[in-house]
Amino acid sequence: MNASASREPRDWPDTGSEPVDDASQSLSAEQAQALRKRQPMVSPWRVVAVQAICGLLCALIAWAVVPGSGVAWSALYGAASAVIPSALLARGMTRGTRNPVAAAAGFMFWEMLKIGVAIAMLVVAAKVVPQLSWPVLLVTMVVCMKVNWFALLWRGR
Repeated sequence: MNASASREPRDWPDTGSEPVDDASQSLSAEQAQALRKRQPMVSPWRVVAVQAICGLLCALIAWAVVPGSGVAWSALYGAASAVIPSALLARGMTRGTRNPVAAAAGFMFWEMLKIGVAIAMLVVAAKVVPQLSWPVLLVTMVVCMKVNWFALLWRGR
């Protein structure tokens, strides 16, 4: 065992003499308003809209590559499997509450509902989509889920 790993907290060097940058200080109303102007919040509905647009583009590409088969429907269902649960989460999160504990519990509830709906949609996919193509469905679903990062990077100025 390493000797430094077994040291007790009382053996640690004293760091009390170093200046501490307190990043957790409270902001004034003017500072908070200036921060909101510099970094506007992204609406969760914008993220859902970008997911839907991306899903439609994937379905159009799938239809252009293999027209007349279930590939385009598989892509659309894959997009719906990402967009519908995200819309449920966005709906739940935009209701708003001032209580931080209720907000955290609400987020956990809506996130679990989102995951449950996505799983349920995947379970019934074979019965709902004729000539289902699992690779196309899953690729479209993953693309729609990963586009969240681009939607978050795109902020209204």
